[in-house]
Amino acid sequence: MTIGLLLLPIFSNSILQVLEHLTFFLYPGVRADSGTRRSFVFYVASAVFLVGVVPSWMDVVQNFQMHPFLWVFNFVFSEPSKSLSLCIYWLVLICASVVRFYKISKHSKLERILLRKYYHLLAVLMFIPALIFQPRFLDLAFGVAFAVFMLVEIIRVWRVWPLGQLVHQFMNAFTDHRDSDLLIVSHFSLLLGCALPIWLSFGFNDRPLAPFAGILSLGIGDTMASLVGHKYGVLRWSKTGKKTIEGTAAGITSVLAACSVLLPLLATTGYLLSKNLFSLILAVTLSGLLEAYTAQLDNAFIPLMFYSLLCL
Repeated sequence: MTIGLLLLPIFSNSILQVLEHLTFFLYPGVRADSGTRRSFVFYVASAVFLVGVVPSWMDVVQNFQMHPFLWVFNFVFSEPSKSLSLCIYWLVLICASVVRFYKISKHSKLERILLRKYYHLLAVLMFIPALIFQPRFLDLAFGVAFAVFMLVEIIRVWRVWPLGQLVHQFMNAFTDHRDSDLLIVSHFSLLLGCALPIWLSFGFNDRPLAPFAGILSLGIGDTMASLVGHKYGVLRWSKTGKKTIEGTAAGITSVLAACSVLLPLLATTGYLLSKNLFSLILAVTLSGLLEAYTAQLDNAFIPLMFYSLLCL
């Protein structure tokens, strides 16, 4: 599956080139703008891929007889009040936050690394209620979001009309040194960092905090470490680095505080904090120290480390 997702842009580009040459051959008199023509071909190819190729592939690999879109529709409306309420909550939160964050990025003097932490806080507001009350629906939503992110990134890189340039301008406001000149991967790593512990915890409930590993370490710990370290940090971990001891301490403390709030909500799992307090403190502390010394793709690596420690 992972290889297929990585090869999807290459496959899509090849299909686009074939369809573009076919359009030239069938309609030689067409003199449309090259960008508009490629955009039209892209949207047609994407629709064919989603409606025809994906269902066929799932039928072959998983013997999935029902059309995926029909299955999603049935799944969502199996509990329509809960699912639709969560979708409306997400939609309102995303629309309000994206507009607000973009205005801040244009008129604020904050460093981009701090601007990006707003999205970490958004992840907390979106995912923690869903994980507590609708965990299976959140599993599905993560998969859909990853597919949408990939499609949007392809549109941005190829400047597909009319959204490509607008998406590029918006995303470019939040990039930093960890993103390459061509690809912006930070939003992928944030999404995967939150989703992987949840996917890995499917079918297990003896470690109730493990599914929250990504949301806690990134949405709360990493965010508080950056904000406190930037504003109040004095003692640096190294002479060349920017991360501070004060920031790390704030990150560790905030995650422990969040765990103390979450555990009463998860009391039905039978998890006793008194018996697991030392292991919890150790897992949070080691993850916080790892964040202090990790510079590249920490959004993907730290949640997996925290998840592993919570499962011990």
